[in-house]
Parts: sequence; C-alpha cells; structure tokens
Amino acid sequence: MTDKTDKSSWTGKAALAGAAIGSAALTAALLYNSRRKERAQKALPKPVSETPETD
Repeated sequence: MTDKTDKSSWTGKAALAGAAIGSAALTAALLYNSRRKERAQKALPKPVSETPETD
C-alpha cells in the first residue's frame, strides 16, 4: 500500500516542478519578446516634424 502512496506523492511533486518550469519558461519568453520589441522601436528613425524647404 505504501508503494502506491509513494508513487503518487512523487508524481505530484514532479507535476508541480514541471508546472513551475513551464511557467518560468513562459515568463522568460514574454520578457524577451517585450525587450526585443522595445529595442526595435528605439532603432526606428524619429519622424521629422518639419518638412525641408526646397527652392
């Protein structure tokens, strides 16, 4: 009987660890994507407010 209890407690801990790792991976991916987006926006040239006059 204890063998079944040991196995279920082990699988519960493994499932919890797997969820934590998956959650951390998702968070890291979202942070990476947002930083990449910010860098791409900074790299864009700023719009010129005045049009150059030509004669």
